[in-house]
Amino acid sequence: MRDEFWDTAPHYGGQKEIWDALRVASESEVSHAQAIVESAGIIVSNADLTLCYDERGAKYELPKYVLSEPTNLIRDS
Repeated sequence: MRDEFWDTAPHYGGQKEIWDALRVASESEVSHAQAIVESAGIIVSNADLTLCYDERGAKYELPKYVLSEPTNLIRDS
């Protein structure tokens, strides 16, 4: 589902570069994510990155499943 979201995210509006920065930030450590978001000029409305805006005011909504690891999966042994 994550790959599907990121593949189709630019079709929701906004700039592809911002979507790419949000993807990298969502997959990074917190300190790196903060630097990525700041350097891309992304305005974070929710601390968990679920709602962001770019400098032009375009809205970027991220579902929680792209921001955290799943907890309900069975691991292969």
